[in-house]
Amino acid sequence: MARFLASIGGGFLDFLASIGRVGSFAGTALSHVVRPPFYPRQLLQQLWQIGWLSLPVVGLTAIFTGMVLALQSYTGFSRFEAANAIASIVVISITRELGPVIGSLMVAGRIGAAIAAELGTMRVTEQIDALDTLATDPMKYLVVPRVVAAVIVLPLLVLVADVIGVFGGYLVSVYALEFNGANYLQRTLQYLETEDVVSGLVKASVFGLMIAIMGCYHGYNSQRGAAGVGTATTNAVVSASILILFANFFLTQLFFSR
Repeated sequence: MARFLASIGGGFLDFLASIGRVGSFAGTALSHVVRPPFYPRQLLQQLWQIGWLSLPVVGLTAIFTGMVLALQSYTGFSRFEAANAIASIVVISITRELGPVIGSLMVAGRIGAAIAAELGTMRVTEQIDALDTLATDPMKYLVVPRVVAAVIVLPLLVLVADVIGVFGGYLVSVYALEFNGANYLQRTLQYLETEDVVSGLVKASVFGLMIAIMGCYHGYNSQRGAAGVGTATTNAVVSASILILFANFFLTQLFFSR
């Protein structure tokens, strides 16, 4: 029994230590954001890789999410003769929750893994150590551009995902469920509020920060060898996904609890 309790306590202390290391890493990265030198070329490259190259997977996910949401809403609401509420359900669900959360999870799977694998490989091949030798701060050169780019790009991706997701719901409702297109758009605009869109974009910025921090942290502190890089990549995606779901609850409570 004593060994069992000791193992539980040891695991809990290791968990707290991990939180402390991640917090320290995030604090250091954020402190370097506002201090020179800056590397605009690296920032532009990350904006391209995180933003533009993630657009296809985010858009594809969004349009099918909107289409499925419209179908499922019709199946449920038609039982209560409330099928006219589909337009409002689709636009509110997409802008408040599904757009930011599902879009960020897809980006975490793509970008979080890519960042961790890239930085992990650089750690294994001693390229990060070489930057120190060349008097270049790896935190500023490698981590800061990825963090800033993710915070800037994620809201833009989510905004595009919102539009595409609502359009997917429109396609299904009008061409499959035979809704009137003009009435559907009217109800969509009637129930859409600025707060719905803004809350989703704020969530996206927070999620982008989490994705970049976790990818950079696990890659930057990767263990030696191919197995270490693989472990860092897996941990980056899993931890970012969990943090997104965890933070989403509290952000939703913050925006809509009143």
